[in-house]
Amino acid sequence: MTEQSAWTRLTEENPEHSIAYIQRFRDLAAAGHDLVGEARLVDAMLPRGSRVLDAGSGTGRHAGYLAAAGHEVVGVDGDPVLVAAAPTENPGPRYLASDLAELDLPAAGVPEPFDLIMCAGNVVTFLAPSTRIEVLRRLRAHIAADGRAVIGFGAGRGYEFDEFLADARTAGWTPDLLLSTWDLRPFTDDADFLVAVLRPA
Repeated sequence: MTEQSAWTRLTEENPEHSIAYIQRFRDLAAAGHDLVGEARLVDAMLPRGSRVLDAGSGTGRHAGYLAAAGHEVVGVDGDPVLVAAAPTENPGPRYLASDLAELDLPAAGVPEPFDLIMCAGNVVTFLAPSTRIEVLRRLRAHIAADGRAVIGFGAGRGYEFDEFLADARTAGWTPDLLLSTWDLRPFTDDADFLVAVLRPA
């Protein structure tokens, strides 16, 4: 049996957690905050009409932006409440509820491979430690031979950057570029955030 993610445990302990998350981002959007910087970086990496998998898509703020920009986007998230809200909050992509540790999009009728996989919003820090490599392997299985993954998360969340990069290599990924922000600042040893651009090894 797949170990539960920290997010799943949070939602079981507090059934209102997902609703509060949805409202939080509605409030941030209403206040004029930039909520799609990650998606802008991904868009800049791709020709129009590319196939994008948003792994841990939540309510689809990145997926919706990329679909509006002309890409074919599939959003996958393990929280069914967020997935149910996504088509209304951010229409355009196809959204699916799935545990990333059990990801098998062809079985769900979704063709592969994808040109790019994005995983933003600290998603990997919510993964159960026993599933981290498996999630990275399953993402690797869905990427085109010349595709890339872009994965971003912060320090101090229980998943050290070096450990993540080692897990990524074990799962069949090679780092192409390491950044410390989504606005292209170089990664340094004292960085408190990592944006890893990975390619299939």
